[in-house]
Amino acid sequence: MSEQRFGEWIAVRRHGHVAELVLDRPKAMNAVSSELAGRLAEATGALAADESVRAVVLTSTHERAFCVGADLKERNSFSDAELGRQRPRARAAYTGVLELPMPTVAAVHGFALGGGFELALSCDVIVADVTAVVGLPEVSVGVIPGGGGTQLLPRRVGAARAAELIFSARRVEAVEAERLGLIDQLVGEGEDRTEALALAERIAAHSPVGLRAAKRALRLGHGLDLRAGLEVEDAAWRSVAFSGDRAEGVAAFNEKRKPDWPGL
Repeated sequence: MSEQRFGEWIAVRRHGHVAELVLDRPKAMNAVSSELAGRLAEATGALAADESVRAVVLTSTHERAFCVGADLKERNSFSDAELGRQRPRARAAYTGVLELPMPTVAAVHGFALGGGFELALSCDVIVADVTAVVGLPEVSVGVIPGGGGTQLLPRRVGAARAAELIFSARRVEAVEAERLGLIDQLVGEGEDRTEALALAERIAAHSPVGLRAAKRALRLGHGLDLRAGLEVEDAAWRSVAFSGDRAEGVAAFNEKRKPDWPGL
């Protein structure tokens, strides 16, 4: 396993074709400061450009938290002008995760609140252990979810459920979170990272061209009417139908062997 650091608090660890994107600010429970946001955007930019990466797992080194959201101690020191200047930097961090072109899995334990839960929501799949506590409490401190929460949460659980959760600012523990669809896979205590990496390994065994095209179709087609969605799907199909991966996949199936994906 190799590791690359992006500043002090973000690391990327490589496990073959799986990249582990690590939140590593333990003294602040991974609170999203301006520095952490900038480095997260930098790391996701590097991952997006790396065609050898087939899946990404977002993890935390903190024992009791995935991420507690915005660094409110830092925010308390900002003038209005400084807060305005920081906004694009914060947005770049969340959209960096959201727009990764390969499948992404969040491994959540402990607190995933505010921007922390928004980072998880920006991933395609959320694996959480039984200690997880999630929520979007921003209205309780006079703001709104600004890392994608007002848009991503209703796409998961519906408009009314999202409204109840956002307006009440309540925290949701793991069992209820799974029942409501706030997380996708509930695992035993301390097993979130292991299970998320195992899922990512299973994903990464498949065609990198196919994976990226399937994610593109899922993301772009969501919310469209059926006819428009099928056009998005057709465009994604055409982008893979004449690829080397498609030719190798069909050949490997017929020859009863494991594919050796060319990735193009």
